[in-house]
Amino acid sequence: MRRAAFALALGMAFASPMLPQEAARPEAEQHDPWIFWKWVNFAILAGGLGYLISKHAPAFFDSRSKEILQGIADGAKALKEAQARAAGIEQRLAGIQTEIDKLRGAARVEMAAEGDRIQRDTERHLQKLQEQAAQEITLMTRASRDELRKYSAELALQLAEQRIRSRITKENQNGLVDAFLGDLRREATLSVRG
Repeated sequence: MRRAAFALALGMAFASPMLPQEAARPEAEQHDPWIFWKWVNFAILAGGLGYLISKHAPAFFDSRSKEILQGIADGAKALKEAQARAAGIEQRLAGIQTEIDKLRGAARVEMAAEGDRIQRDTERHLQKLQEQAAQEITLMTRASRDELRKYSAELALQLAEQRIRSRITKENQNGLVDAFLGDLRREATLSVRG
């Protein structure tokens, strides 16, 4: 049945151009004897096209509908994934702010602890420097006192020597030497006897 309809449609399509054409007549006289066959030709053509459309269009539209539905499903899936990623990024950003606040707090605590440690170390160092300075001052004071005593002793000796020289004359000196020699002789005689 389908083949017959297709053959008829082809026959009508090729038959109409081969029919002889009438010469042009005025409108009132014009009457087309082939009008019936033209309408049959049109009906066959329309029927054939309708048949082809009805045969192939549902499969085409079904496949196209499936593609569109698949595209919508893929789009929905991609949208959900994008929303999940966006939510994850927003959560990480919120977490980053919390992490930044934690790091700032930890940095403040560390800076305070480091400041305290530096202050303690500085105080210890200053205390050691003060102790060393006190020891050096004590040593320098002792050394100065010793030098002062030594200097005072030297001055006292020089002063005593000057006084003795000024009081001792040649005669006194000779008398002292004689007395010293006499003492030595006595001791020598005593040690020989003894």
